[in-house]
Amino acid sequence: MRTVSARSLEYVETDRPEPGIDEVLVQVEHVTLCGTDLHIWEDDYTSELPLVQGHEIAGTVVALGPQAAGVEVGQRVVIDPLISCGECRACRRGRSNVCPNLVVLGCYCDGGFTEYLSVAAKRLHPLPADLPTELGPVAEPAAISLEAVTRGQASADDTVLVLGAGPIGLLATLALNDLGATVITADTVPDRLSMATDMGSDGTLLIDPNAEFPTAELDRLIGKSAPDGPDLVIEATGVPASLENALRAVAPAGRVVQVGISAHPTSFPLNIVPFKEIDLLGSRNSQGLMPEALTLIDRHTEQVRSLITHRFDIADLDAAFATMSDRSQRVGKILIDLPRRTA
Repeated sequence: MRTVSARSLEYVETDRPEPGIDEVLVQVEHVTLCGTDLHIWEDDYTSELPLVQGHEIAGTVVALGPQAAGVEVGQRVVIDPLISCGECRACRRGRSNVCPNLVVLGCYCDGGFTEYLSVAAKRLHPLPADLPTELGPVAEPAAISLEAVTRGQASADDTVLVLGAGPIGLLATLALNDLGATVITADTVPDRLSMATDMGSDGTLLIDPNAEFPTAELDRLIGKSAPDGPDLVIEATGVPASLENALRAVAPAGRVVQVGISAHPTSFPLNIVPFKEIDLLGSRNSQGLMPEALTLIDRHTEQVRSLITHRFDIADLDAAFATMSDRSQRVGKILIDLPRRTA
């Protein structure tokens, strides 16, 4: 399935690929959608069309290249879609997630909306034995959430405010709860806050985007556990004004992690950062956290399953994108099923 222009898909028949010397052929079974996929479908992204989309991918290994190692035919796997150069300064320092030459399957080169995908063996991660394959694709956004939690050096002693209850914020809430931290999750949509409670949030904060940030309500929620404010704030909305809210809310000597993405500018009084000596950190993709993400999902299978609010066959992909763009619907993750044929 190929996106050829804005909101336009076409089915293309091609020969089944052969895995390269160190590659593995994966029969794709499930892909989940994220906001980036929607932007690409709408031709509102830096990707060049036509493109086979899909970067949150799970399937089964059906063939191995002659030097592929670490996986076996028949193994259920998820695919890490990040392809870094391995040579730049960031890569040499172990920060390949921000490689300036980064390529992402399904975003900058053909990805998972295909029956078979040939990828390097090192990009594959086996699913835990009892984890349903359909939940495997959620490992990719879960790894992004874990990167934000890791960048923020979250601990069980922390009180954490998560701004945004979209999939990344919800999975960050789940990870923080799993860690033992006290978590408050904020959003502008009540239904999303209900999902945050299901993910283990200790309290939820409804934000009115046309009013001042409800500092008094936040203070009431965190109480004596963090009298000076949350130790850590994870900003997962990408709304420019939300970063100022994060900086004002965080405790002195606290940490703010910006994982929400936006190309729009923001502004705030610069003295907030030095006066409170805030650690302001960016977070992008993940530094090899797919295995940890799979372990987290395996521990909380039913909670992660509840994130999937819609399910479509690949033949109905256009309807899936239309559903995702419909702001009147309660949309968490959308799961796309691909036909399973004899390899």
